[in-house]
Parts: sequence; structure tokens; C-alpha cells
Amino acid sequence: MTDLRLVIFDVDGTLVDSQADILASMRAAFASAGLEVPARSEILSIVGLSLPLAIAELAPGIAPATRDAMVEAYKASYMGLRIEKGSPQSSPLYPNTREVLEALHAQPETLLGIATGKSRRGLDKLLDGHEMRRLFVTQQCADDHPSKPHPAMIEAALSETGMPAHRAVMLGDTSFDMQMARAAGVTAVGVTWGYHDAARLRDAHHVIDDIRALPALLEEIWETTA
Repeated sequence: MTDLRLVIFDVDGTLVDSQADILASMRAAFASAGLEVPARSEILSIVGLSLPLAIAELAPGIAPATRDAMVEAYKASYMGLRIEKGSPQSSPLYPNTREVLEALHAQPETLLGIATGKSRRGLDKLLDGHEMRRLFVTQQCADDHPSKPHPAMIEAALSETGMPAHRAVMLGDTSFDMQMARAAGVTAVGVTWGYHDAARLRDAHHVIDDIRALPALLEEIWETTA
């Protein structure tokens, strides 16, 4: 039996705090279509979904052409903010995140991956901006899979790394992450510093309030799945 294990991370709301740019870009998307801008809480509630689905959730009943135009307006705004500020300032890492990622990456038996609703271009820019690409052996994004909570991203990560589901963990801040993990048969770890409150993480097997608690929790999980 392999001693390897895989830890898959969501990005927005889990590794980086991109809240300001998400809110600004969604407001720009709605303004471009002449629609009333949703409340902050509504916008944050759909973080994690692929962008077309997220906009459809916030503006049900809009025509597909309008939705597609709003998607492009969002992308243009987000890219402009990233260029203006740079990824480290536009989407800063949460406290202690880099240190924990580096420590896990240093463990020969631990593989790290990503499953995000970001586009490939957005993910690439973020990883390169933070100089983190080398940390993740598998990187799954919205361009290649159905939106969360469909399990396709995790299933692809398992396939690419050759890991069985019981030796994998999904870390995320939204109910969509937890549902995706459950659907894929991997352990779901919710985090409370992101965009969904703890009450929405009811599908999580475990919940942590500080990323520094993750290594010890992972050791507990691996002991029960050896």
C-alpha cells in the first residue's frame, strides 16, 4: 500500500483573499448589463462556482448572451485589477499559508494539488505571481471541468497522481468544496477564514479555524486511512 497522500486546495477564500477584486469585478459585470448589483453577501455566497454558473445564480433568468457578456466584463475587470496591483497585492495569501504549504511540500510522501473555479489563465497568473507553481503537482481549474460541486476536478487530480480517494483530502472554504469532496469520496476539510460561514460547511468531515492546524489534522487523518 502506498504511503503517498494528496492534499487538494481550493484557491479563493482558502489560500488567497481575493475578496476585494471579486466584489469589484462582479459589480463591473452587473453594471455592464445595466442590472442591479447584488449585495456583498450574495456575491461571496457564489465564490467557488465557475463564473458562468455564478452569474446565472446571481441573475437568474438572464439571456445566455447577456450572461456571456457579463462573464467577459468580469474577466476584463479582474485582469485589469491584477495588472494594476500585481497578484501578491490583488490576491494576497492568508497569514501563515506559505509557511504551511512549504512545510507540507517538504514532506516526501505528501503531494499537493489545486481544484479551483478559476480559469486556467487566472490560476497561472496567481501561481506565478506568488511563485507557488512548483508546490502543486496537479492543478485543476474551471476551464477543464464542470463547476463545483461536480467531483470531476478531484477525480482528475486523483487520476493524475495515482492516488486512491481514501488517501486524499480536499481543503476549502465553501459548501461547494465540501460537497465536491464528498461526491469524490475524499475527506472534506472546511476552513472558516474564507467566504462561507461555518454553518454552511456542514458537509465537512473536519473544520479548522487556522491553517497552522492543518499539518496535525492531516496526520490524524492519515493514521485512520493507512
